[in-house]
Amino acid sequence: MTVSMRVMSAGDGYEYLLRTVAAGDGDRDLSTPLTRYYTEEGTPPGFWMGSGLPYLGGGELASGGRVSEAQLQLLVGMGRDPITGEALGEAYRQYASVQERVDKRVADLDPNLGPVSRAEQVAAIEREEAERGTRRAVAGYDLTFSVPKSLSALWGVADAGTQSLIADAHHQAVAEVVAFLEREVATTRVGAAGPEGAVAHVDVAGVLATAFDHYDSRSGDPQLHTHVVVSNKVLTVQDQKWRTLAGRPVHASVVALSELYNATLADRITGTFGIEWEARERGRDRNPAWELAPVPEELVAEFSSRTRQIEQEKTRLIDAYKARHGREPSVRTVLKLRAQATLATRPAKQVHSLADLTTDWRHRASALLGEDATGWARTVTATAEKTGLLRADDVPLDTIADLGRSVVAVVGEKRSTWRRWNLHAEASRQLMGVRFASAEDREAITGMVTDAAEQASLRLTPPELAASPLLFRRPDGSSRFRHPSATLFSTEELLAAEDRLLDRSHTTNGPTLPLATVEKITSKPDLEGRRLGPDQAEALQRIAVSGRVVDVLVGPAGAGKTTAMSALKRAWEKQHGQGSVVGLAPSAVAAQVLGEELGIETENTARWWQMHLVHGDTFAKDQLVILDEASLAGTDSLDRITGLAEHAGAKVLLVGDWSQLQAVDAGGAFGMLVHDRDDAPELTDVHRFSARWEKANSLNLRHGRTIAIDTLIEHERVRGGEQDVMVDAAYSAWRQDVQAGRASILVAEARETVTQLNERARADLVLDGTITPGREVTLHDGLSASQGDRVITRENDRRLRSKNGRSWVRNGDRWTVTAVGGDGSITVRPEGRRFGGAMVLPASYVAEQVELG
Repeated sequence: MTVSMRVMSAGDGYEYLLRTVAAGDGDRDLSTPLTRYYTEEGTPPGFWMGSGLPYLGGGELASGGRVSEAQLQLLVGMGRDPITGEALGEAYRQYASVQERVDKRVADLDPNLGPVSRAEQVAAIEREEAERGTRRAVAGYDLTFSVPKSLSALWGVADAGTQSLIADAHHQAVAEVVAFLEREVATTRVGAAGPEGAVAHVDVAGVLATAFDHYDSRSGDPQLHTHVVVSNKVLTVQDQKWRTLAGRPVHASVVALSELYNATLADRITGTFGIEWEARERGRDRNPAWELAPVPEELVAEFSSRTRQIEQEKTRLIDAYKARHGREPSVRTVLKLRAQATLATRPAKQVHSLADLTTDWRHRASALLGEDATGWARTVTATAEKTGLLRADDVPLDTIADLGRSVVAVVGEKRSTWRRWNLHAEASRQLMGVRFASAEDREAITGMVTDAAEQASLRLTPPELAASPLLFRRPDGSSRFRHPSATLFSTEELLAAEDRLLDRSHTTNGPTLPLATVEKITSKPDLEGRRLGPDQAEALQRIAVSGRVVDVLVGPAGAGKTTAMSALKRAWEKQHGQGSVVGLAPSAVAAQVLGEELGIETENTARWWQMHLVHGDTFAKDQLVILDEASLAGTDSLDRITGLAEHAGAKVLLVGDWSQLQAVDAGGAFGMLVHDRDDAPELTDVHRFSARWEKANSLNLRHGRTIAIDTLIEHERVRGGEQDVMVDAAYSAWRQDVQAGRASILVAEARETVTQLNERARADLVLDGTITPGREVTLHDGLSASQGDRVITRENDRRLRSKNGRSWVRNGDRWTVTAVGGDGSITVRPEGRRFGGAMVLPASYVAEQVELG
């Protein structure tokens, strides 16, 4: 997304925005903040935004006016009027400070402790509480608007006049989206508080916001972006009281705001320069990115990676090595020097002037383009033909209706239910290829397409049966007791598929097992000496005798679902014969794991359905079909598979946890089937955790009880802070685990962060000798790999098989590189195995589908 959001805390949570602000006042003769601070180190001071400004400080604040640190501290840090200092409604909630918590815990210590023991415990308490930090109230929302990479690249190398025009277009798009947020998203809540918050959503007098422009990324690449901090304080129109911004609508609308910003900015750029846009694929599981057509992908890549910085530092280290030793370094030494360069060039946030940055950017781009970059940018922006821009009246109503149906079709492939913001985001995507003359024209057509999509959807939220008092009605007559974007939709096709699944789960003419057979199996330990717990034995007995064509087995992580399925498999095969149990899973990796754990034939659901269509593969009478990770299976997929099983006289057992990750395709059917019954077999004893509190807390977390978060914080399992600090802390913890021989997984939110962490980890592993330097190959993520590296494959390919032909390459498989070929191919072995399973991945697959893992 080009618009991201983070929640800001009260207190000093705003200070990171001020660290790079230029200290000087800039040249006041220059027209825009970006050009005014062109030669000064740092970024421009923030400026005010939002139609709520006239209600502050007697109207002294104006949109575009400069924000001072004192004003930001009052508004965001303290929730007060930035001019008068008066409180805006209730004060932010205060949480106990570190010292207060320390004092409380110290007071509870055993008074009979000796001085040495007491000092040790006090020191431990102080260390623990310092690490936990202090919880703070929500002060606002940082909406970061980032210009697409191709436009940032063009802006970075263009002359000052073109840079100003691009920046103006960016600022106009930001202002339009903020105004849209004020009209369509921003509300506050009044009335009696309840589990879902206050009961009525009422209008506010705009929002209070500050905006801070930034020029570059942490790696020093051009990345024009603006942080818009929307205050959590809003003025209620109804009674002129200051309250807090309703948070749920803001969170729900972020994707739609991002898509609207992309399209509005594209309109402004095309309207100013005539440059066209094109959709470019961004790889697996990612929506295409719209980029400027004349900007080559090579220039985007140059300004999207750290390769050049690393190579420069590596060259410097090699030169220093030759000067010190009087000879060329060996291949292994060169790779170690590159690892040192990787760590040495880890970007710390640098403060430069825009003049210095553009000088560097133009030099880098000129070398890549083979011509003067500024001249190239001038040609791109001057020679493009101005294209016709659409007005809202130019779009026929039948086209809007067709787009509405198309929006529903796309959203319906990904979700079983949706709300207006889901439709609005997809409407913006489908209109991205069209250029409009104004933001009003685009918003009008996007809104009409969204309305058409709502009309083409099936409304699940019941209508308002009682009229609300006039005070709690909107101008369109709808009730303020329901947020406009809260209505839930689906389609008749999805509901029909759900009905068929429910019917099959109620049908009891499926195959069964004698209770005696089940009891005989469940009462004995398996080959590894494991005995079933009471909850596992009871669940299997109910499944075996139910006769349901579609049955379920529910269990949280660590509850022993695999052990239970293994026992059921033994019992079923004892009654119905060898091969009477088969396995399915939504992914190839999950299917492989299921097959290895149960010793049965398995396949992923998409591949199985394809084999059914092509070769007529189906199920057999009295067969048990175990579909693992069922919460990840789409509704249509479950409908098709269970329909074939019913026709064949087989039984389908859906295994999973309704509270875990849901399907990528339209899903939710597993949870529906579970909640349709009062007697759904469920495993309740968690075996994965040793500590009693962890068991209990994992279940609280599974059921969405917020006390679970407090418990995790109390046991130091959750730590908060700025992103860079947290990334470093997570990496350090992972590194300590690995060095101690533990199995550890490091998870990050964004792909860019994953790439940076992989790069850093590999450099450390090379330097400490874990990875033996040798020939390298470049992977899909732009990083290198050599013998000893761990990699992950990103696409199923049954043509790539092990020497014995038993295993093949799956999406999500992790491997250890055992050799690198001169042609760019690699030899890999499944991670964790010393022998067997080796295969060669060809260079084309390595370059497109392999990443460090």
